[in-house]
Amino acid sequence: MLISINSQNPQARLVRKVVECLRDGGVIIYPTDTVYGLGCDLFNKKGIERIYEIKRRSKKQPLSFVCADLKDISRYAQVTDFAYKTMRRFLPGPYTFILQASRLVPKIILPKRATTGIRVPDHPTCLAIVGELGQPIISTSVKNREGELMNDPALIKEQFGHCVDIIIDGGIIPAAPSSVISLVDDRVEVIRVGKGDVSAFS
Repeated sequence: MLISINSQNPQARLVRKVVECLRDGGVIIYPTDTVYGLGCDLFNKKGIERIYEIKRRSKKQPLSFVCADLKDISRYAQVTDFAYKTMRRFLPGPYTFILQASRLVPKIILPKRATTGIRVPDHPTCLAIVGELGQPIISTSVKNREGELMNDPALIKEQFGHCVDIIIDGGIIPAAPSSVISLVDDRVEVIRVGKGDVSAFS
């Protein structure tokens, strides 16, 4: 199902419809400030397994997730004063921060690792969904068969309409991955340069 949600003013009724789908274990494709993301409720094991299948991704590869805000992050990761001050400057925004995971994070998305990737995208639709759901959603980029990022909802529907429950049309996004920054042990390390400016981290 393709749902068109206003990217600046997400309609509450449509957001609730998406959240109902997530609560029922559904898998969705949704817009963020960097790419279209493939996601489900962080605590839905079947949904997570479906995402690994859809992406043809090894379960040895971890998955990131989206939180509603900084306060939310502290439930799912160990956030030191340094990490908090750093993230407060850059979130919401096009960054994924790597932090020590808390015990709340499901082991299925942490293969042999104690760290996790967390995002707070600067995108009203995405944040409205996570806020209404009341807990994080998985966030992994939507790519075509050639491994290229997809940014057109019509093309996404063609390729993924049969294997996800809802695709949110947020228009065409100038797709680029998030910048990935590790803050583990209060050491700043740029893991991937993406859409977010990393000059402040060097």
